[in-house]
Amino acid sequence: MIQMPPTSVACCQITLAVGDPDANRAAGLRAVERAAAAGARVVVLPELANSGYVFRDPAEAAELAEPLDGPTVEGWAACARRNGLIMVGGLCERDEDGLVRNSAVLVDESGVRAVYRKAHLWDREKTVFTPGDELPPVIETPVGRIGALVCYDLEFPEWVRTVALRGADLLCVPTNWPLSPRPEGERPAEVVRAQASAAVNRMFVAACDRTGPERGVAWVGGSVITDADGFPLAGPRPRYDEGLLIAECRLGDARNKRISEHNDVHADRRPELYRSIV
Repeated sequence: MIQMPPTSVACCQITLAVGDPDANRAAGLRAVERAAAAGARVVVLPELANSGYVFRDPAEAAELAEPLDGPTVEGWAACARRNGLIMVGGLCERDEDGLVRNSAVLVDESGVRAVYRKAHLWDREKTVFTPGDELPPVIETPVGRIGALVCYDLEFPEWVRTVALRGADLLCVPTNWPLSPRPEGERPAEVVRAQASAAVNRMFVAACDRTGPERGVAWVGGSVITDADGFPLAGPRPRYDEGLLIAECRLGDARNKRISEHNDVHADRRPELYRSIV
């Protein structure tokens, strides 16, 4: 394993309210400050952390969308500088062409390092957002290489693999996971997919969900931080409530892809056999 000092990673599961960006921004920053006070170096906020999720119509989303130099990202960048943090948060973004995007923004002490526009849109998101068409970023940081996806993207193994193959140690995933029925006692399928994504790639995953019912929609509240074997280091949260998850992550473990004396999860791939599926 690569010897790297452990990094404290946090997910801030907060209550959001559609149409109340001032309150959402304030809730996010309060949670990040708590995470920083607890020693976090990397902090993840939920999907659409500025706007809320359950839009009445595309016009409402467009009204709530912000550019990258808007108050939400400027606030995140200032918080990152103040606390020496790396942050990944979900943004209802109005891009430079005026298109509304479901984005993840990575900021650190230097400002915006990466913007990712969600490529796989869930359900009515297709009526609201323009999908992204660029690979997810993998950014070199002082604590390791960090990638970002958004929510439903995590359900596409090929897309997650693009992050892993470019060397990500930690995948940060802002999410809004709507609550759906599941058998009694079963872990949410969304959490299982986060664990599986970590395990098959030997890569840490920090998926940050939200809470707070919104226009009749409830949420899984399943924020989770996994190790490179897919086992939870923190979470999933046992109840649908607000809270901070924080875990010490030895991100260097993600650079060792060996799972036995004879097996390596990347070297054992046989891409020549998979061409028919792409």
